[in-house]
Amino acid sequence: MIPKKILLCTDFSENSVPALENALDYAQVFDAELCLLHVINSSQVGYSSWTDEVPPEIRLALEKIQQSAQQSLHRLAEECRRRMPRVESRALIGVPASEIVRYAKQENMDLIILGTHGWTGFKHLILGSTAENVVRNADCPVLTVRGAREAHSARS
Repeated sequence: MIPKKILLCTDFSENSVPALENALDYAQVFDAELCLLHVINSSQVGYSSWTDEVPPEIRLALEKIQQSAQQSLHRLAEECRRRMPRVESRALIGVPASEIVRYAKQENMDLIILGTHGWTGFKHLILGSTAENVVRNADCPVLTVRGAREAHSARS
């Protein structure tokens, strides 16, 4: 399978940089389109999906966060275009793993690339693992990339 559409999921953290580098490398080698995606986690403000009855003031706050994320994605896409021309970006609101899987299917992505935080124990139990849930539910292959801090601590 040669990917022609690659979805990079980013949370803008230092941990997502290795995933971005891998996504750029894969997109260049396979002459693929690269889509950058960030999902604003609506469950952190008490709503499991965007379709829930979200009060207007929270909806407005989430929309402002989405606009800010889209601006950050636009800047990141511009940086990526220095290495390759076909880059798009999208910011969504919802539960990250669900939105990533839904978007990848909707847009016929051939490969999903995302970083891991390496959380273990109680933090993993409470926060869950977006990468783990995407791997379990995606219709296409998923490449998980160890985060920058995680890779550094593994070498120490």
